[in-house]
Amino acid sequence: MDEATCMATTETVLRLATLQGCNPTRGVSALASPAGRHWPTRAEGAWIAAFWGALGLLAVVQEAVEPLRANPLGAAEAGLAIGEYVLWALATPVALWFVSRYPAARGEWAARLSAQAAGATALAVLVEYVTRGVLRPLTGPVRPGWEWSLDTAVGGLWFLDELVIALAILATGYARSAAAQARQRQAEAERASAEAARNAADRDRAIAERERLAAQLSEARLSALRAQLHPHFLFNTLHTVNTLVERDPAGARTVVTRLSMLLRRVLESGDSQVVPLREEAAFVRDYLDVQAIRHRGRLEVEEAWGPGTLDALVPPLVLQPLVENAVVHGIARIEEGAGRIRVSSRVEGNGDEARLVLAVEDDGPGLDGEPERPGGVGVPNTRDRLDALYGADGRLSVEPREGGGVRATVVLPCRRPVP
Repeated sequence: MDEATCMATTETVLRLATLQGCNPTRGVSALASPAGRHWPTRAEGAWIAAFWGALGLLAVVQEAVEPLRANPLGAAEAGLAIGEYVLWALATPVALWFVSRYPAARGEWAARLSAQAAGATALAVLVEYVTRGVLRPLTGPVRPGWEWSLDTAVGGLWFLDELVIALAILATGYARSAAAQARQRQAEAERASAEAARNAADRDRAIAERERLAAQLSEARLSALRAQLHPHFLFNTLHTVNTLVERDPAGARTVVTRLSMLLRRVLESGDSQVVPLREEAAFVRDYLDVQAIRHRGRLEVEEAWGPGTLDALVPPLVLQPLVENAVVHGIARIEEGAGRIRVSSRVEGNGDEARLVLAVEDDGPGLDGEPERPGGVGVPNTRDRLDALYGADGRLSVEPREGGGVRATVVLPCRRPVP
């Protein structure tokens, strides 16, 4: 192989290596094999055969059109020109396998690069020997001084052109391995990304399912609490009617009318878990009218609804149990004179931090040293509903009132209907 042909071959091989290393997914990507496969694939073998075959044909054409040629190119000379490229075509898979199987890894790169350089030198000498020492004598007499011998070939560096080509093939092998590793990392990254996406989707579905089940459980709990509260309220109101039937028939009829209004409000609220405070205030007002008839002037009522609070949303029947508790355990226990119940509302804070504060106060005998008045259904039920609806943001406290009596306070997030 002359110097010009050697340089063209080396440049072509290195260009393939560069393309392979720079963009492993386009161009000559078929030359790169998956990680772990060391021998070239069938596609790579086809590329190798086509590459060296094309160079061999170009070499034959170059020999045929050589201006200094005295005689036409014979078959033997054409065979010699092609034979060298056949040798390279056979040696290339071995070189690619060697680089892929024994790469210059960290920690042993010096030893392996030395071994690969020695292998490339041996390959170059072998190709030089076959072409000059074996094939060329078959084409005719060898000029004196050009007979091949190991000492002459090594001393005269006859194999230098072949060594450059062998090193270029090794560089292609490294580009091949790098391309395969890059594609493997990309595939692993895509698999990891797809797995992460599937895990995220599964996690989102699991969270949505837990939230749905929690909402169903909360809804069932609230429905059960309201179902418990309605009979309790109805029983106490009917007891009021019973106490008035004989001593105050007119008052009993008024109470029945009020009771029908109260029951209508309960039914109209349906399954709604929140209502405007305005509706709850009207309900409490009708209830206190019933109690005022029963207690015959011994009950005074004061309402103090803060600005903008009547549109706030509250659980239905959130105040009635507290008012009933104030009547039964406060006003009813006053031995002389009238008692007063004060129902009020106000907003504390602004924006998302705003809290609605509802208070029911009475001036009865107080708690008598107890932390709370003896319970029934109403107050514990209200506390449980606040916990189910608002969690830690909703609370009910019962405490002594300054000047005597008891104050029950409900604090919950201040929310308004969406327009």
